[in-house]
Amino acid sequence: MRRYGKNPDEDDIRSRPNPKGNRPRTNIRPKHEDASEGMVLTVDRGRITCLVEDRVVLAMKARELGRKAAVVGDQVGLVGDLSGKKDTLARIVRIEKRHSVLRRTADDDDPYERVVVANADQLAVVTALADPEPRPRLIDRCLVAAYDGGLEPLLVLTKSDLASPDELLETYKALGIRYVVTRRDELASGYAAGLVREYLDGRVTAFVGHSGVGKTTLVNALVPEDRRRTTGLVNAVTGRGRHTTTSALALPLEKADGWVIDTPGIRSFGLHHVDPSRVILAFPDLVPGTEGCPRACSHDEPDCALDAWVAEGHADPARLYSLRRLLATRERREGD
Repeated sequence: MRRYGKNPDEDDIRSRPNPKGNRPRTNIRPKHEDASEGMVLTVDRGRITCLVEDRVVLAMKARELGRKAAVVGDQVGLVGDLSGKKDTLARIVRIEKRHSVLRRTADDDDPYERVVVANADQLAVVTALADPEPRPRLIDRCLVAAYDGGLEPLLVLTKSDLASPDELLETYKALGIRYVVTRRDELASGYAAGLVREYLDGRVTAFVGHSGVGKTTLVNALVPEDRRRTTGLVNAVTGRGRHTTTSALALPLEKADGWVIDTPGIRSFGLHHVDPSRVILAFPDLVPGTEGCPRACSHDEPDCALDAWVAEGHADPARLYSLRRLLATRERREGD
């Protein structure tokens, strides 16, 4: 066993004996001040595709990052071969601080929290008005995840030629959520993409929706195949010109300054990780009324100060109802 003197310095303590006789092992980590900046486009089985300047670079996570995972949308620091040439591999040595996160758990009883997308500005919740029928409970859960993670929600309603959007929009009227309504023929012609694009310019937008609502079709219209071939993004990831949404993928928006992130179709959206105190921050008109709430108030209990505060006319009762409806989704499964 190695012994130190009475006053060992930091290098003595961090340096560890190496019985194999190779170069000394150390816990001192390089700072990588010369690392190049990049954006994570997709992650697939430990391989991370990044955009570095105008090049698509394949990378792996450096061991020194430990269990910290890079996800789509992350801004990262990379070293190594950044040429983007075939069979080259760079290393991600730093993951920058995130300004927003879209998180979910597999189920409400699952404590394992998974970050799906980082640094997105808004969450586009795509739902069909018919075929398949809307699932308001799932929409509510997506909205809670958006509010909790610091993303602004956007409702994208498809197939309005099959059913009216009025009833569904009335449900979310008090929330003041922006929305776009499209038809099937508009989706096929590209007109729907034009309508949606107006809400995406200058932003990073993550798209979520369950199977059959037209989410990936819309993303393909927003970022056509010729645009993908030009940038080389999808070919670098899948070897094909069309993305099949088996993993999240960030793509540059055509005819606008922004990014779209297509995510795999969802069947459920667990909210085990959600803290009510973060969700209410999306209701700034109600926040002042919480000053009289008991500690760790769920905002849906007999002693909640919001009831009296709203009754005194400080805020619209519909807003409090909407907040509580969203918070209640944490206690109910989507299919209930």
